[in-house]
Amino acid sequence: MARDYYGLLGVEKGVSDTELKRAYRKLARKYHPDVNPDEEAQHKFKEISAAYEVLSDPEKRRIVDLGGDPLENGGGGNGFGGYSGFGGLGDVFEAFFGGGATSRGPTGRVRPGSDSLLRMRLDLTECATGVTKQVTVDTAVLCDRCQGRGTHGDSRPMACDTCHGRGEVQTVQRSLLGQVMTSRPCPTCRGVGEVIPDPCHQCGGDGRVRARRDISVKIPAGVGDGMRVRLAAQGEVGPGGGPAGDLYVEVHEQPHEIFARDGDDLHCHISVPMVDAALGTTVAVDAILDGPTEITIPPGTQPGATIALRGHGMPQLRSGARGDLHAHIEVVVPERLDNHDVELLRKFKQHRERETAEVRSAHAAHSGGLFSRLRETFSGR
Repeated sequence: MARDYYGLLGVEKGVSDTELKRAYRKLARKYHPDVNPDEEAQHKFKEISAAYEVLSDPEKRRIVDLGGDPLENGGGGNGFGGYSGFGGLGDVFEAFFGGGATSRGPTGRVRPGSDSLLRMRLDLTECATGVTKQVTVDTAVLCDRCQGRGTHGDSRPMACDTCHGRGEVQTVQRSLLGQVMTSRPCPTCRGVGEVIPDPCHQCGGDGRVRARRDISVKIPAGVGDGMRVRLAAQGEVGPGGGPAGDLYVEVHEQPHEIFARDGDDLHCHISVPMVDAALGTTVAVDAILDGPTEITIPPGTQPGATIALRGHGMPQLRSGARGDLHAHIEVVVPERLDNHDVELLRKFKQHRERETAEVRSAHAAHSGGLFSRLRETFSGR
């Protein structure tokens, strides 16, 4: 059964924090090893220190008030330093040479809840600006009728008649090596050590019920695909009304029709007519955070050139800095020309007759790079 932490300090259940500290100090002065070197006093000092540690913690104290023991899995001596591999060395010796099986005690009805995961789809603008959204989650919550106790009205849990509160039952079998004693969780109380004869009519004794609720989730600016936002104590409430786990919201960033994201940088490609590439021009781009932004194409821009706009990319998470916007230039050669266009181009060629076609290295011609990959992405090839 759960330890009586209030009884160890000699206080009542509803004691205030001030009275709790006063009671602990009074007992600590009496049993402190510097004052009382007796071995029994040292053991007593450890007990009252553990009790004060539990009751001074609001969450641990709530578990105690619900009938649980927050230190039940804190370990204990088994003669081998608490070693528990393969069920503990003590169990190995007892299985071969007989003897009483090591008792692990009841597991406790009040246990922490598990974490929950929720996936949220965001577009690139929402990832850049940050957003607060209302989401609906379906989790186990504290039963509002019994407040986690699991009992109906003023009834209380009782020690299990099968295991007598130990939470486990033992069986003895004879073999060629002698008696083999094994322990297993009690099938009646499922290892808890107690049963609820009159369970709560709403939660059936579990101390929690499933319910849908709306939660406001604040997503910070600069999040990316796969990142998770943690909401403490918003997950599943544990059995017996135990402390709730955390809720994690995982971001799934949706592709943007213009921009491709690479960390904090943004990339886009701009198709520029060959005349504009030669003479220079300006192109307006609707940037994610800056709205209409002009990109200057300088005269003589070559195919595959990249123009970077510093500080026009995505914001860095939890920082005022921003990445860059990279515009990859694709020079477009007209496919169809009328007679007038042909005549003008011939005159231009005669004026630039010193420029002729030349054979270049295949490695240089097909080096590609990020622009080629982006072009393949946007074109669907």
